Amino acid sequence: MSTLQLSLLLLGTSVLAVILFRRLNLPPVLAYLLVGTAIGPHALNLMDSASNASYLAEFGVVFLMFSIGLEFSLSKLYAMKRIVFGLGLLQVVSTLVLTALICLVFDMHWQGGVALGGVLAMSSTAVLTKLLTDRMELDSKHGREVMGVLLFQDLAVVPLLILIPSFTKSPEQMAMMMGVAAIKAVVVLSLVLYFGQRLMRKWFFIVARGKSAELFMLNVLLITLGLAYLTELAGLSLALGAFVAGMLISETEYRYQVEEDIKPFRDVLMGLFFVTIGMLLDMHLVLGNFLLVLAVLAGLLVVKFVVIGGLSRLLGSAPGTAIRTGLWLCAGGEFGFVLLAEIKRFSLVPALASQAVLAALVLSMLIAPIIVHFADRIALRFAASEWLLRSMELTNIFAQTMGTERHAIICGFGRSGQTLARFMVQEQVGYMALDLDPERVREAAAAGENVVFGDAARRETLLAAGVTRASVLVVTFTDTRAAERILQLVHELKPDLPVIVRTYDDTDMGRLRAAGATEVVPESLEGSMMLASHALVLIGIPINRVLKRIREMRGSQYQLLRGFFHGQTDREEDVHDSDAVRLHSVTLAPGARAIGRSLLGLELGELGVTVSAVRRRNIRVVEPSDDLYFKENDVVVLFGRPEGLAVAEERLLKG
Repeated sequence: MSTLQLSLLLLGTSVLAVILFRRLNLPPVLAYLLVGTAIGPHALNLMDSASNASYLAEFGVVFLMFSIGLEFSLSKLYAMKRIVFGLGLLQVVSTLVLTALICLVFDMHWQGGVALGGVLAMSSTAVLTKLLTDRMELDSKHGREVMGVLLFQDLAVVPLLILIPSFTKSPEQMAMMMGVAAIKAVVVLSLVLYFGQRLMRKWFFIVARGKSAELFMLNVLLITLGLAYLTELAGLSLALGAFVAGMLISETEYRYQVEEDIKPFRDVLMGLFFVTIGMLLDMHLVLGNFLLVLAVLAGLLVVKFVVIGGLSRLLGSAPGTAIRTGLWLCAGGEFGFVLLAEIKRFSLVPALASQAVLAALVLSMLIAPIIVHFADRIALRFAASEWLLRSMELTNIFAQTMGTERHAIICGFGRSGQTLARFMVQEQVGYMALDLDPERVREAAAAGENVVFGDAARRETLLAAGVTRASVLVVTFTDTRAAERILQLVHELKPDLPVIVRTYDDTDMGRLRAAGATEVVPESLEGSMMLASHALVLIGIPINRVLKRIREMRGSQYQLLRGFFHGQTDREEDVHDSDAVRLHSVTLAPGARAIGRSLLGLELGELGVTVSAVRRRNIRVVEPSDDLYFKENDVVVLFGRPEGLAVAEERLLKG
């Protein structure tokens, strides 16, 4: 099979598989593994040049380690040091030791046991981080523990990638190799970190002055692969150099730009890496030893749950938190496949054992979201104190709102929530604030603020906060999905309660109003109005006139402010923003179809597009009437979503 045919085969099957798994709400990693299994030598055997794919796939690991380096922060590590170097370190070491002991019982070498322990110790950073974010549990007690352990697991991959190749040597040679590798690592890292931190910011400043996205991207690739090459020359792994490169850039102001630029390379090459891992899976061998695979899967889930949950409890966590942390982290992760590929390359364990572990990892990642879904119920079922803690939490909320009537419920006590609370106090209006950051709640409550720990997206929490007696509810955070859940609960519990929702911009205003929000306050538009009002007053415009303009803007639901003209420098942060409403100017050149026709006759409304303004001979007509007839050289300002704007422009010009 030619290189082009191989590329088309990989791209076609990967696209179809990822689409299917996205529809099923499953991790794309599993789609790539399935593709590799199907086209690999143990199934359809469609690839006769897998070595080329494996060579490219190594760069997937390089860019993944680079991304982890970007997330590496000394301040972040210090803030979570108890969890990262306490629970995280103990979890990885305990898993390594237990796996090695189990392997010794089954007459396997301890080196292979330690290597397999590294594989089984890993959990999925990508899957679990997304689940924590979607469920708004990043700031919960178990969420902090999960993130701390994941951070240490990511860091532990680097020494494990150096350690595994040394297991093929004798104990004396291995000790020598590890000693030399440690010395090399210290020397290389010291030189790179010392000089790199001094040079990296200056070098990126020089590159950024070129104002070229292409040049910036080339520079990122040069830094990443260049440092990976240097560490390989020093006898260390490519991954270590990539990690150091990311760590150096993370200390500069260019970190987020680099992260976005590198993401396509990382994701595509990591996908290719997982395809090559899938090629290693021999389904005939797995199906023939399915009971062994199930035993390894059960052992993985149970042992990791017991180890992580037990260590969490030992370090002082509540039983419910320990159970949740253990359940969240008990499945395998993508770095397990990275380490397993190294084990396969050096033949450290028998083929049957590596196949069973590989299959168990795939199955564990498949059921990880299901385990997470039921984690809360399991914790409530088996942690005797959990019901008591939950009831005490609700009782605490209820006790503070029991004597209040027509109070305000503030969902989220960040900067916006605290500012709102101060206004309430000045006007002698009672309020109850709910927040999920325990440190913030502790400090604010100690200072006398009426705030408690509680999830506003839970029915029982809102009831305890007195939602049926409240006069208004305000959502102060900019999470649209969470706001919609709160709106649904409020609609069920007290349909006539006014709800005010804060958003970042006007993108989700219609969506939130449809969900039942009484008012939606777009932060960026309100900020723009404040800038305009201050500027107008300083220019000399009477304050009454300025306030009248602001009232008109709010009365029209910010219609005159919504949307903005996009340029090449506007970065599309994600797919959602790329579909946001915007403004677009169209000039009616001679021969344009719209010339001589009325605005009403063009029927742009059916496209979801409105005409915000028309500029004619330097005179701007805002919100023109439907009976306006277009003339040659008119500039028509359209407002709508990108796909509607494209069709509307074609209708104005060509028809």
